[in-house]
Amino acid sequence: MSSSCFRVISARSRHVGVGLLHRSSGSSTILSHHVNHSTPNFYKHRHPLLLGSLSNRGWKCTEGLVSSLHISCGRLIQGTRGFCLLVENKVSSVDSGSRNDVNRNCEEKCSVDSEDTVNAKTVKSLYKKPVDFTEVDINMLPTVLIIGRPNVGKSALFNRLIRRREALVYNTPDDHVTRDIREGIAKLGDLRFKVLDSAGLETEATSGSILSRTTGMTAKVLARTQFAIFMIDVRSGLHPLDMEVGKWFRKHAPRVKPVIAMNKCESLQGGTGSLAETVVEVYKLGFGEPIAMSAETGLGMTELYEALRPSLEDYMAQVLNDSSTQDKCSSEDNGSCEVDESKLPLQLAIVGRPNVGKSTLLNTLLQEDRVLVGPEAGLTRDSVRVQFQFSGRTIYLVDTAGWLQRSDREKGPASLSIMQSRKNLMRAHVVALVLDAEEIANARRSMTHAEVVIARRAVEEGRGLVVIVNKMDLLKGKQNEKVMEAVPQEIQTVIPQVTDIPVVFISALEGRGRIAVMHQVTDTYEKWCSRLSTARLNRWLLKVMSRHSWKDQAAQPKIKYFTQVKARPPTFVAFVSGKTHLSDTDLRFLTRSLKEDFDLGGIPIRIMQRTVTRNYGGSSGKSFQNAFKNVGRTLSDKRRVIA
Repeated sequence: MSSSCFRVISARSRHVGVGLLHRSSGSSTILSHHVNHSTPNFYKHRHPLLLGSLSNRGWKCTEGLVSSLHISCGRLIQGTRGFCLLVENKVSSVDSGSRNDVNRNCEEKCSVDSEDTVNAKTVKSLYKKPVDFTEVDINMLPTVLIIGRPNVGKSALFNRLIRRREALVYNTPDDHVTRDIREGIAKLGDLRFKVLDSAGLETEATSGSILSRTTGMTAKVLARTQFAIFMIDVRSGLHPLDMEVGKWFRKHAPRVKPVIAMNKCESLQGGTGSLAETVVEVYKLGFGEPIAMSAETGLGMTELYEALRPSLEDYMAQVLNDSSTQDKCSSEDNGSCEVDESKLPLQLAIVGRPNVGKSTLLNTLLQEDRVLVGPEAGLTRDSVRVQFQFSGRTIYLVDTAGWLQRSDREKGPASLSIMQSRKNLMRAHVVALVLDAEEIANARRSMTHAEVVIARRAVEEGRGLVVIVNKMDLLKGKQNEKVMEAVPQEIQTVIPQVTDIPVVFISALEGRGRIAVMHQVTDTYEKWCSRLSTARLNRWLLKVMSRHSWKDQAAQPKIKYFTQVKARPPTFVAFVSGKTHLSDTDLRFLTRSLKEDFDLGGIPIRIMQRTVTRNYGGSSGKSFQNAFKNVGRTLSDKRRVIA
């Protein structure tokens, strides 16, 4: 028999109540003394600690409610079927037969006053200002949109807030560098929020032009955001286009009051007269007091923090309180939601030449107009990264700019786009190479030189490769069959290092082949992450070496040990005895056998070899340890042996 003792001490009337709970196999009895009615207020806040102490000692107390007239009522589970009740100086001990009657009486006395009070106080105590933004789920963070006319430093502020150089920044007074909406997580002191970088607004743009389409996209995103930062260039004062953007903002977001940020103030620190004049002019916008800052140098970030924090805290406290109530109701009704942690996030990069339909494919996969599309070649400049869910798996989808060979003539935003596309290719797990079916049918060849360079670079970096042939809706009659037969054969000829590269034929404009693309991408990713046990590989090695026809038995390499040392992509090491080495023919034979026997086609496989020397003076285990040390020093060389 075990016991747990608890005390309730009244600070006002000095009465002490002591109860002893005995746990036995059949029932529980309570021995208690007089308990004062006026339960101290501090007990109502501290009662969870009492229940926690009871549960730590082997008890489970549920349905525990506390008010000013009664201490607690609850059911004691785990090892006992009795019920205890202490209400209004009365002590009751009931057996399991009358448990329902006592429970009903307890609920009638406790549910009206205590349940609402405790729940309300719990919510207020959990989510009150200041809010810790670092512990909030990313999906619940508020959204802040950066708007303004072209070339005022919106992308520079976006990079400053996310603390990375993700958005392209280039001084082009007569052109727009940013055309799509970029999203990131801002880190401003202890504040965390979603920040969106938008294209420059020109409300008088011609209908159907690129500027008009970017303005329409910004209006759609603005309707879903809660806060905004309105940027102006302090060096040019209040531009007439700033007034037009202010009128446009009032029309599309009358509920949002933006924070006015006067950018590029580092050049006006010497003379305060021009800065003061600009401040007076900015008041004409009607959005309140502006903030002097510099996105390039970080000047004024403290003032921006102080301007954003009150609004973000009020919004976040309200969202957390509402979500906590909904979570409690859903957990009581439906139970907790289980997440399969075995499915890791997948990085997918869409690459290809300009105007082959990469952005259209991204919009089709997301089922929304997320990036700008059109007939113009080279429309995408920034690499847009989007997160979405497919079959319970998180996928980070990156739409890159059209891959071109960088030359001395290409400078400015085009050159920066090429560098950014190559960087995203290095980060990706699976690369989706998009081809144009109409160009293939007209030119009678599947891949141009630029596309061959992209495919080989992906294979050399050890990434999974999926070829997507787009615009199949433009082909008629026998052209469809010819393209579907010729493309896989030519790809295998151009990239012989990897066999069975998957090819998917789609029409992104009509939405055909969307599910097939995602299933093929996830299948390639699972193969890319596969790992085989050493025992299974060595059993496979015995069968493979016995079925191969060697011209000379003496020339047969003696592989003592075969193991996988790394995944993503699968990397194997063959330990060869003596001074013999595996030839290129032997490596190709082992690679082909691995892909056929373990279904690893379509991904790059690396096989390295190590020599195991005979150790006459010591144990044979040291030789294997030394061999493994050599393997660890050479794993970073990605281009050593690629299969």
